[in-house]
Amino acid sequence: MKTLLKTHWNRFIRDEEGASGIEYALIAAMVAIALVTFVTPVRESVVAIFEDIRDALQSAASGGGN
Repeated sequence: MKTLLKTHWNRFIRDEEGASGIEYALIAAMVAIALVTFVTPVRESVVAIFEDIRDALQSAASGGGN
């Protein structure tokens, strides 16, 4: 059992295919950071626009419009 474990461990250590997985994970992390950076201000702007529309509709519905 020890030799089987040792054989698998050595094969795992020499395997270089996992490096591309790590590279993809780093790219995904960078994309996530970029999305968080740019999506938050856009989200806030869109929410503000819809709040303005809601307020205008409520004002018009209550007879306070022009």
